[in-house]
Parts: sequence; structure tokens; C-alpha cells
Amino acid sequence: MQGDPSGCGVPEYELVCVDSKAVIHINTGRYFVTNISYTDKNFWVVDANLDNSSCPIPASNQRPYEYGLSSNGSSTLLITDTVTWAVFVSCSEILGSDVISSSTGCCSGMYSLVDCRSRKNSFVYVFTHTFFPWVRDIKPSCRYLSMIPLGNQQMSALDNATFEDVVKFMRDGFAVRFPYHREPITHRQIINRCLNDSLSYFYDQISGPSIVDQTFATVFGIDRQFLRCVEDYTHTRSKIYWALIVVVSAVVIVKFMIVLAVLSRFVFAPLSVLTFLAFKYWKTKISIDSVEKFLQMQQTLSPTRYAYTDITAITGHFREKLGQGGYGSVYKGVLPGEAFVAVKMLENSFCNGDEFISELSTIGNIHHVNVVRLVGFCSEEMRRALVYEYMPRGSLDKYIFSSERSFSWDKLNEIALGIARGINYLHGGCEMQILHLDIKPHNILLDNNFTPKIADFGLAKLYPRDNSFVPVSAARGTIGYIAPEMISRNFGVISCKSDVYSFGMLLLEMAGGRRNSDQHAARRSQTYYPAWVYNHLTRQEVGEICKAFDIHEVERKLCIVGLWCIQMNSHDRPTMSEVIEMLEAGVDGLQIPPEPFFCGDEQNSVTGTFHFSSLELSAISEND
Repeated sequence: MQGDPSGCGVPEYELVCVDSKAVIHINTGRYFVTNISYTDKNFWVVDANLDNSSCPIPASNQRPYEYGLSSNGSSTLLITDTVTWAVFVSCSEILGSDVISSSTGCCSGMYSLVDCRSRKNSFVYVFTHTFFPWVRDIKPSCRYLSMIPLGNQQMSALDNATFEDVVKFMRDGFAVRFPYHREPITHRQIINRCLNDSLSYFYDQISGPSIVDQTFATVFGIDRQFLRCVEDYTHTRSKIYWALIVVVSAVVIVKFMIVLAVLSRFVFAPLSVLTFLAFKYWKTKISIDSVEKFLQMQQTLSPTRYAYTDITAITGHFREKLGQGGYGSVYKGVLPGEAFVAVKMLENSFCNGDEFISELSTIGNIHHVNVVRLVGFCSEEMRRALVYEYMPRGSLDKYIFSSERSFSWDKLNEIALGIARGINYLHGGCEMQILHLDIKPHNILLDNNFTPKIADFGLAKLYPRDNSFVPVSAARGTIGYIAPEMISRNFGVISCKSDVYSFGMLLLEMAGGRRNSDQHAARRSQTYYPAWVYNHLTRQEVGEICKAFDIHEVERKLCIVGLWCIQMNSHDRPTMSEVIEMLEAGVDGLQIPPEPFFCGDEQNSVTGTFHFSSLELSAISEND
């Protein structure tokens, strides 16, 4: 009561007598105390604003706390457990009578209009709420005014309650509990108690039968229990609570990283290895099955199928190595009867079998004097080999790029004709059109009589003859010989004219006795040979005298034919049959072709057929 000695009672519960009425201030509100029950340890209060008002609503600044007051180590739970709230709101528009007060389903009635408080463009409503209401429970067109507890009313009594019903309940008041005292507790005591509580929880869990519960309690459960205990002893906004949150979170992160490291070491790593091995086995099995299925379908092929032990015996345990290509190593071998062969062992990197099937199906039934003959093959699981007729003179690049000219001009023209006839046979002499897609000196082999034979069909693609183009996905080859359309569809579609382009680059190298791109040329203008020779040929055509440019008749013919073949637009290139006619004819009937795209200024000649982007270069397979 007012006037009591200091330290007597709780200041927040001080009663003041006004006009023979006991008055108590709760937060910012003023209430009359109508009854005190020492048995139930509570007292009943009524809002003083409702006493003489004809249209009473709680004051707009009055909002009783749900969790009570706190002062000098004592605390009070202000409102009793079972309570319903009346919430007053002001809306900018009239609401329908069927509009409920919340979309959460936690409300007990509908918005009821307060006529005596409503004005133009401002309509006051009241609704009842089972629990402590939040701002999200208010309609979007409304704003909060005030609220007040309605005491221990039955839920059924509040259904569809009108403003008059709410006023009656407000005048009845609500109950407030007596304050209870709690001894002050230090932060150290809170931490010690919560640690003991967490350890007790931990021992209870690990002694249980469930392994999942034991693991969870060990890793995360003990931390969660500790934080719950701290929250019970402290207010969630206290500094000690948030400090402990930070510490425990750091501990949880460290434990999570340790658990993840352990799982990665003993679970994820073995699982990843097993998954990888299973995938490799599956891919290998599919590859083997596809190759065997193909071989069973091709039992009528003329090449002989050898066992791997036969291949070992033929090559003398791979004693003499002839060379290394993009698809494997080539060894010299001997068949019964002293017949020499070249055995190409396919590398494991091509274990999918696509290249093996491609070469076997392409060259297996081809019989042409200018195409290397396939003698046999081997396919045992991942060990695969192709057995070719042996070419004792090796590849053409060893002769055309030598320091001294190895062939006469007539012989060089004869070799060029043989290569052209072989390519023409691939393009039109088989049931399926065969595109080699990697014509270059390294893939032209020579027999004892220097007869050229086209080899290495690992990149070959088979297409029906009526198809004039192939997809860009087939674009593979060697830089310096690859056609522009195999890099970009802006230059046209991939077709047999792509092989014509590669043959043209080969002709120019045969004629010049040097590679088309030479960074070590004596003069900068000679760096790119096709541009250099085109400029000199056109100067001779217009009658300019160039003493340094002395060219043989056959060399001139090979250069002109080669320049026709390397036109940037595939439609401007001749077919292989037209190339053969030009090589068989004399040089007098040949006209200088249009200027290739990359030629023109020999001072700014490029070092390749055209500029490549880094992305385009990564898509090309170099097999030199």
C-alpha cells in the first residue's frame, strides 16, 4: 500500500486509495482492484477508463505485457494463463461481415464494428483473440489501436461477440497473479547448472538403445539442451544469453566440420571410389559388348581375327616400334610366310570402342591400290589391335620435308594423282560415302614402289552418298589442314569438300617442299607459303618480272590446283574427280583461282589457315 516502508512489498504492485477505491497502475494503464483472492493468489482488476464512458475502449497507449513485470530480483506473471484478448483496430474501409480477424485460424470471432467510435474514412472494429495477438493478425487495411484482456471467458461465449458483448466482458475485468520472489542467480551459477543439466541429458541418451539418439546427443543434442537451459534462467535479450549463443554456435560448427571430415575420410571417400570403379566397369562392359556385337554382325569380313597371343607373337613381343600416333603405337610384325605387317595397338584412352569400330567398319572391305589394306584385327576385352599391310617406305612427310628433293617433278605429280584417286574412291567408290577428315602427309604411306596409300581411318566418318553434309560434332582433324567449315558453320557445311581442302594444303606442301606455315622463313613474306605463292603466281599472270621466283611447270600446276582446293567457300572448291582431271592435264589449261580469303597482303600473312579462338582450338584433335 502507499506509505509502506521501503523494501516492503513489490513497487510495481503498489495500491493507492482514490475515492474509496483501490487503484493499481499496470504499465501505462490505471486499473481498479475489485477483488483479492489469497487462496488463488491473484487479484481482479477493471480498466478505470471504462467506468463512466458510454463508448469505452482501452487507451491507445495501453498495452499490458503478456510476460509481466520485473524489478529488483522479483518477477510477476501479470496475466493468468487462460485469457482472451479484445483487440481494437481502425480501418480505412468498411469490412464485410464475413471477414475473420486472422488467416491463421487462431481467432475466436469476426470483426465487429464499433459504431460509436467510427467516423468517415475511419471505421473502428473489435475482434477477440485466443492468444496474445501479433501485428500479422490484423487486416492489411487496418491499424492497431489498443487491446485488453477479457478474463477467463469461455470460448463459446466469444463466438460472434458484438461490441456490446465485449464491453460487458471488459467491465468484468481480468485476473492478475500475486508476485513471486526468486533468489538472484549469477551468470557463473547459470552456466554451471546448465552444464550439469546438459551432461545429465548426454548420459541418459548414450545409455539408451538407439544408435541414432546416441550419435545425435554426442554431436548436437548436448548443445541444444544447454541453450534451452540458459534460456530458462535468463531473458532471451540478455547479454549473457547472446554471448553463449555465439560460443555454442562456434562449438557446433567445429564439431560439424570434424564429423564431415570423418565421414569424408571413412565414408564418402570409399563410396566415391566404389562408385567410380562401378561406373568404369559399366562403361567398359558396354564398350566390350558393343564391339563384340559388331564383330558378330561382321563375321563375313575378309580381315582375319587374331587372338592377343597371336598379336604378341606377330610383333615379337612388340620389339620393333615404327611410330606413335594419336590413337596408339605402331609395331612392325611378321606373318607366317615372311609377310610383313604393321600392327597398331589402340590406347586404353579409346576404350569405348568407337574408333576401333569406325576404322574396322570403314577399311575392312576396301580394296584400292591407293588405300592401305586391313589384314586383320584383334579384340579381347580392352586389348584391341589393327593389322595393316606393311609400308616399307614410311610416310610421305619424311620425303617432302627433307632438305634435298627426294622425288622428280613427274614422280611428285604421280604421287599426288595416286592420293587424289584414293580420296575420290572413298568419296564415291563405296556403298557409303567415307570422309577421311584428316588428310595430311603423315597419313599418306608409301610402298616399295613409292605408291601412295591413304592410312589411319581413326577419324573417318561414314555417311550415305545422298547426304551432302555432316554435323559439326564430326569436326576433328589437324591444325593446318582442317577446313574452315569444320570450325564454324559460317563457312559452310561439312562435306566431302572438307577433304578437298585438306588435300589442297597437302599439294602446296608437296610443291613447296616445306610446311605451309614456317615461323623460321628467311623473309616474313614467306612465313605462310600459300599466300606467298599466290601473290607470285598472280604477278606472273599480269606480266611482272620476279627473278627470285623460278617455278617448275609441275610445281606451278600443283600450286594452282592446291589454291583451287583451299578456297574458303566449299562451293568454290572442285570435287576430287575434277582435281584428278586437272592433275592429269597440262598446266596451260589451268586458270589462276580467285584470291583465297586469307591471302592478299603478304606483309601481314597469318601463320595458319585462319584465326582460331581458344575455344575452337580446344575442340581440335592434334595428331601430328
